[in-house]
Amino acid sequence: MKAARLEAFTDGVIAIVITITVLEMKVPQDASLAALRGSMPILLAYALSFINVGIYWNNHHHMLHATEKIDGSVLWANLFMLFWISLAPWVIRWIDETGFAAAPIAAYGFIFAMTALGYIWTQARIIAVNGRDSMVARAVGHDAKGKVSLALYVSAIPLAFVSRPLAGMAYLAIAMLWLIPDRRIERELGR
Repeated sequence: MKAARLEAFTDGVIAIVITITVLEMKVPQDASLAALRGSMPILLAYALSFINVGIYWNNHHHMLHATEKIDGSVLWANLFMLFWISLAPWVIRWIDETGFAAAPIAAYGFIFAMTALGYIWTQARIIAVNGRDSMVARAVGHDAKGKVSLALYVSAIPLAFVSRPLAGMAYLAIAMLWLIPDRRIERELGR
């Protein structure tokens, strides 16, 4: 099975997730700067989620371009990842409606930790199907960034109940880690 169909399906789901997330947001009640300022926390949470979803989309895109074949196990692992990422609009809405309470902020970390696990699982299945000396396997290596990201998400879950700002900073640190371009797959494709 070729990877192009999986990539197209994933692109569609991610586009819907991003669209639903912004449509779920409440607009300010009036046209004043004060009302806009009141919306800034949720706008920033949306921006962070948009970046996180975009990072998954970007890395997934590169990974599939380096993938020669997939099988049913790759499809299921990818669906697992997409299930969790599809909950991003729901958790952003929950965060907004509860005024940034600890449980929804922890749930944000849980949802993106599960998304990270889904991505890692998808990557592992692609490597298993394509072989240990495949382009993806060579490019990914030990995937330190992926493991650090997962560890930060997991640690931010209980941290949200101690310090919501620190949990938010952990989520921001993960995004910043991935905003630095990861050229491993591009280098392999260039060979």
